[in-house]
Amino acid sequence: MDLFNQNTIQNILPFDGEAIYKGVIFSRKESEAHYKNLFEEIPWENDQAIVFGKHYITKRKVAWFGDKPYSYKYSGITKQAHIWTPELLQLKQKIEEISTTSYNSCLLNLYHTGDEGMAWHSDAEKTLLDNGTIASVTLGAERKFSFKHKESKQRIDVLLENGSLLLMKGTTQKNWLHRLPPTKKVFSPRINLTFRTVIL
Repeated sequence: MDLFNQNTIQNILPFDGEAIYKGVIFSRKESEAHYKNLFEEIPWENDQAIVFGKHYITKRKVAWFGDKPYSYKYSGITKQAHIWTPELLQLKQKIEEISTTSYNSCLLNLYHTGDEGMAWHSDAEKTLLDNGTIASVTLGAERKFSFKHKESKQRIDVLLENGSLLLMKGTTQKNWLHRLPPTKKVFSPRINLTFRTVIL
């Protein structure tokens, strides 16, 4: 099922979760300014993962920020958070106002081209707030984002626009997988910020 550019839709998932696409929340000028600042100022590092005992280093780059220098483990790798920059605090405040939810950390992803993506997964680490909201902001290239139900295998696709916000809430992570599929049609970078709440 495709839901491209249908910003009026509230919950884009038919059952077992909530994924609220708020559409574009930043003006083009604001999006370009945030993108430039984050691209140049964030201490990006290649992401790493351990899968079936093998150590992988991705082309995609990541950074993790939070209220404190939390330790956070996913895909077999432990990361330590940087303290918020003024830019990220400004972004966090706006996202908290729109989503009426508070967050204490943010995982940032930098995809250089459409060749870089993410495989099917759910954000269900034990250190994340159970049934908590994850707020996903897109800056830069528009990319398709896909959901797949863990049992029925039903698929939902949505186009994440430059300056847009997607909220994944409730039991979404328990019942749905999501991914950023690679594409040969995108040649410019995308920065994705996922604001979340970790429990320590």
